Amino acid sequence: KSAQVFEYLNHATDYGITVSEARADFGAMVKRSRGVAEAMSKGVQFLMKKNKITVIMGNARLVAGPKVSVTDAEGKSAEYTAKHIIVATGGRAKQLPNLPIDGTKIIEYRKAMSLPEQPKRMVVVGAGAIGVEFGYFYHSIGTAVSIVEFMEQGLVPREDADISKELGKIYAKKGMKIYGGWAVESVDTSGAEIKVNMKNRKDGKTETILCDVVLSAAGVTPNIENIGLEELGIVVERGFIKVDAQYRTNVAGVYAIGDVLNTQALAHVASAEGITCVEAIAGHHPEPIDYNNIPGCTYCIPEVA
Repeated sequence: KSAQVFEYLNHATDYGITVSEARADFGAMVKRSRGVAEAMSKGVQFLMKKNKITVIMGNARLVAGPKVSVTDAEGKSAEYTAKHIIVATGGRAKQLPNLPIDGTKIIEYRKAMSLPEQPKRMVVVGAGAIGVEFGYFYHSIGTAVSIVEFMEQGLVPREDADISKELGKIYAKKGMKIYGGWAVESVDTSGAEIKVNMKNRKDGKTETILCDVVLSAAGVTPNIENIGLEELGIVVERGFIKVDAQYRTNVAGVYAIGDVLNTQALAHVASAEGITCVEAIAGHHPEPIDYNNIPGCTYCIPEVA
């Protein structure tokens, strides 16, 4: 939103408005975004209290029963029994083998929302929604951005080819460098400047980009490790928990929703899955979700929706 407002100010004359020079305050933008997130988090905490939902903080894992064993920050463990247990541990940024995330020179999307200072040059690896959104934000406030995408289509490769082409044209015109069909071979973080070594998948041509920070935006991977799935014998297929149309796993009383499933990794999808799952548990007969009919949006400007 800050980037969008800044862009409006920079094009105020197009709307017949004269403003004195606008300047992006990166620290203030980050502070605002964290404030919005915190307010939303507190709102959810309030809803939990209001609806008399008990929140137990700690590391949880499934144990025989099935039960949930929770270890708190002080190392104390307690077991909780319930007829129905829903696994909703979400996902995290996917690590590429040749792009190890260190949190300072090679970062993921969470860190990109709270960098201590604005980088002068950024390479974004991955041109899906996350890569394009952050690429747009940083470019709009003055960072020199290069986006590298493995798929030849270029930006937003999951969208229609004509959408991808149009967005690519718009961003190239704005001065963003877009590399569609390039693979990142290695990243050298030993010097003051980071060297991103790439190879064109079609003709084998190589190129090196110099930058201050690399954002790894190669997708999301599910949080399914160390939560007791193996002990209970819960079936996992290609790294995702296997469920039926009502989100039941193969173990009675254990369900799973959200990014741990092989469905679209979107908040509104997880929310819909949660509602369907709980309605089924409550004895209703909810319609299964039609995954071919999921709305999506990439929050760059122009938006892709």
